Amino acid sequence: MTITLYDCATAPSPRRARILLAEKGIAHETMQVDLRNGEQLSDAYRQVNPSCTVPALRTDDGALLTDNAAITAWLEARFPQPSLLGETPREKAEIASWNWRVEFEGLLAIAEAMRNSAPAMVNRALPGPVDYPQIPELAQRGLSRLQQFFVTLNERLAGRDFIAADRFSIADITAVVAVDFARVVKLKPGEQHPHLLRWRAGMAQRPAMSL
Repeated sequence: MTITLYDCATAPSPRRARILLAEKGIAHETMQVDLRNGEQLSDAYRQVNPSCTVPALRTDDGALLTDNAAITAWLEARFPQPSLLGETPREKAEIASWNWRVEFEGLLAIAEAMRNSAPAMVNRALPGPVDYPQIPELAQRGLSRLQQFFVTLNERLAGRDFIAADRFSIADITAVVAVDFARVVKLKPGEQHPHLLRWRAGMAQRPAMSL
């Protein structure tokens, strides 16, 4: 059975899975899900993934994985090289910690800002099958959190080439996606974040980051 990625070319979460697959050199098929037109909420896609989210990954043994945490864990176990979750216990812990921080302090901050302010997301403040109303105050908090996230990453990257441990890892993938997706709320790193800008320029040299 072929590995199949349920993807959306414009969304940040499936981009994380795309980059991971490319970094590991894993052949797979891709099925595009049109989030802009609500295809993730269609009866057809609900039969694939009742959570109504992307990415989803159909594995080569028929399992369906419906979030980046599961997809990353499975791909690392199934295709252990190159390792993107760390080799030693200390590396694994450091990478897991920073990946979580980037998700919580970066990606979730962007989601707060965007989903609680975008007119197209009225009553869609959270992804998934249930509609939730927007809370405008959360949009402002998200912007503040995102600005602090850039400061945190810039400080972390002083004298470092990678977010976690001394190797390229899933934490770098998640951080690239977060930094790039911040454009949707009109924020981006600037000259006050020289270490973050240097790191992002280095990441651009990796072919997978263009996906």
